[in-house]
Amino acid sequence: MKPGILSTNLNRRTVIKTAAAAGVLQIASPFVIPTWAADEVKIGLDNPLTGTYAAVGKNELYGCQLAIEQINAKGGILGRKAELLVEDSTSGDAATAVQKARKLIDRDKIDFLLGNINSALALAMAGVAAEKGILHIVPGGHTDAITGATCHWNVFRICNTTQMEANAVASTLIKDFGKKWYYITPDYAFGHTLQAGLEKAAGKLGGTKVGGDLTPLGTTDFSSYLIKAQSANPDVIIFLVQGDDMVNALKQAVQFGLDKKIHLAGAQQELEPLEGLPPEARIGTWVFEWYWNQPGVPHVTEFVEAIKKMSGRVPTARTWFGYASTWSCALAANTAKSLEAVKMAKALQGLKLPPEIALMPDGAFFREGQNQLIPNLYVGNAQAKGSAGEDDLFKVTQVVKGTDVAGTVEESGCKMTWPT
Repeated sequence: MKPGILSTNLNRRTVIKTAAAAGVLQIASPFVIPTWAADEVKIGLDNPLTGTYAAVGKNELYGCQLAIEQINAKGGILGRKAELLVEDSTSGDAATAVQKARKLIDRDKIDFLLGNINSALALAMAGVAAEKGILHIVPGGHTDAITGATCHWNVFRICNTTQMEANAVASTLIKDFGKKWYYITPDYAFGHTLQAGLEKAAGKLGGTKVGGDLTPLGTTDFSSYLIKAQSANPDVIIFLVQGDDMVNALKQAVQFGLDKKIHLAGAQQELEPLEGLPPEARIGTWVFEWYWNQPGVPHVTEFVEAIKKMSGRVPTARTWFGYASTWSCALAANTAKSLEAVKMAKALQGLKLPPEIALMPDGAFFREGQNQLIPNLYVGNAQAKGSAGEDDLFKVTQVVKGTDVAGTVEESGCKMTWPT
């Protein structure tokens, strides 16, 4: 997985219209819309196209594109064509993400804001969205505060909180591999809250922290951290880094032979890093937030095939994040019969995603009073290659209900206030 995977021909600001997307997406529409109401409904995506998170940003973009095509094939948003405007937030510059959000809102007059993968950037963008009173959906920024202590009435999230991920995997790691953990954690909001969540979940089960390191985003050499981790003699080394950092960290851990002595694991894992790893480094126990190989779950096969026609690869959790986020915009407006942000936010309270959008066994719904989607989580093990082919790099051993690991709204710290 390489930064810049989106091709250097993609401008830092891209406008993706349905007519152009038709050349990218080879999806048969059920019918043709002969005419549209005046003015398009604009959805602004402010997400990484470059840097550490370029590959996962690309996949969220694919999901958004597919949703736009489907939304317009089914009549658009309030009878108007949906249009996707895309800005490159970069992977780690909050000032750039905020600037791009303001451009989308003030200059381009978007009706919805989507983003960001980086939790710190997502928090910064949420502040802008709250100031401007625009409906903001966070596809893949996990830090708890987004739908917790700093929650806003107009900010919703698709991916899980870090505490949900921690709660989903902690008992398996304690039971199967031991109670002494060493943490290798990215030094920003996502990493801080994910480690805190794991320490809290493990502590309830008798787990202890024997050491840890905070690593800068974009670290390429993890050798010093791995040497310290080995010296601490843990039962498990917990890897919380993501994107290219996960690739580098796991690859080097295996080169050092740590996998022969210590269990390597974590909470959030994704298909993109596993694709970037050599087969021998596709190991460990993790949480996936969505997985493409779900036999018997309605509509998943059709979604997988649609994405494969577009990208040449199976969808990842990031693809689904983008897809569900964009569809949630349409559901909010069409349910509220309005583009007024307050009315749409009210319409999303408790709203359950249709099965063809949820794409998981128990469905998914936005929890009222917190604006957090409550989906299934998938606990299992990375694998070099599974029975479903070269893209089957994760073996699901347990499907966890989000309601079992989400805690309560009160525990989340969210105290929702609404405009008067």
